[in-house]
Amino acid sequence: MTAPVRTEDSQGARDARETRGSQELIRAEEPVLAHNYHPLPVVVARAEGTWVEDVEGRRYLDMLAGYSALNFGHRHPALVEAAHRQLDRLTLTSRAFHNDRLAEFAERLAALTGMDMVLPMNTGAEAVESGVKVARKWAYDVKGVPADRATIVVAADNFHGRTTTIVSFSTDETARAGFGPFTPGFRVVPYNDLAAMEAAIDETTAAVLIEPIQGEAGVIIPDDGYLAGVRELTRRKGCLFIADEIQSGLGRTGRTLAVEHEPVVPDVLLLGKALGGGIVPVSAVVGRREVLGVLRPGEHGSTFGGNPLAAAVGTAVVELLETGEFQGRAAELGVILRDGLTGMVGKGVVGFRSRGLWAGVDIDPALGTGREISERLMREGVLAKDTHGSTIRLAPPLTITAEELTGALAALEKALG
Repeated sequence: MTAPVRTEDSQGARDARETRGSQELIRAEEPVLAHNYHPLPVVVARAEGTWVEDVEGRRYLDMLAGYSALNFGHRHPALVEAAHRQLDRLTLTSRAFHNDRLAEFAERLAALTGMDMVLPMNTGAEAVESGVKVARKWAYDVKGVPADRATIVVAADNFHGRTTTIVSFSTDETARAGFGPFTPGFRVVPYNDLAAMEAAIDETTAAVLIEPIQGEAGVIIPDDGYLAGVRELTRRKGCLFIADEIQSGLGRTGRTLAVEHEPVVPDVLLLGKALGGGIVPVSAVVGRREVLGVLRPGEHGSTFGGNPLAAAVGTAVVELLETGEFQGRAAELGVILRDGLTGMVGKGVVGFRSRGLWAGVDIDPALGTGREISERLMREGVLAKDTHGSTIRLAPPLTITAEELTGALAALEKALG
């Protein structure tokens, strides 16, 4: 696998390399940054497309893509152009005023997803929190649940963010321990278990909130028919179906949305990460009018939600997806990814799950932890990231070429050797 030749170098990148190297910068972070992450020991200074470059000029193929925030690669020309153009005009008004970019963003995002209304926010966790609030408001105003008794059914091993409300319904003790007391009103059932879900739903249930594919858990794909079963169950029981597509959506799995692998239309979609094109944080709650329509002025908001810069970049992202090109690339290249991983089963890989350009790969624990395998891959010029135990995640930009993908698979095979 050969990295593209660097044709230009910014003064800032040169200065960074000439003043402080990777190890010095990593050491400099230690006393001044909260230790809420454990990054791989690579210090990225610049990037383009599927490749990143560290401060010493070493280049790496990005097989993580910012957990799907970089679905269109680093610095996609159309997205950078949209951001530059908007930076020269207007960046923020707050929602105290209208801005000239928000209407088009909402119109096109609603059309892309087949929904009616959009609630723009910034981060994925904000979208989830907003979805929880909307579901509760709908339960009280529309369903008639008594005040303060609304419940939401969620799945074990979920990952929806790290705010105090969200970790209240996490089953990951690393995310929960030391952060209580926890927010009540959630019922946790096993993922991919319709019977357990049905038993948990009662007259107080506002919504079922699930990931169509569980990303942090290791790219866990439910059985065929599970999502359709959730849709039928929520419709029959009179509660909402909220699909968290923050990682799985916007082209990653070979469809615009992961729920589209079954004939399913949720009541509410939660979007983020790729919606900001890797340039600005953009998220959204997208849903049916009778659901999002319960919100009234003053009941929810965000100073930066729907800002002109975010709306301009988000519109450019939607425009890329409207062509279907990236969904098609993910589907086609996903075959290469699946076939390559299949050939490694029994040769260091004990199993994997993939859909489109997204895979959770279970490494033989005798060969090392997921972290150790990710460090070996880094030494081979490929960046990926572990999740739990000996599982690593692969989620390259949807702009990756077949040659680059094949090279990354060869690097993984070498790292397992």
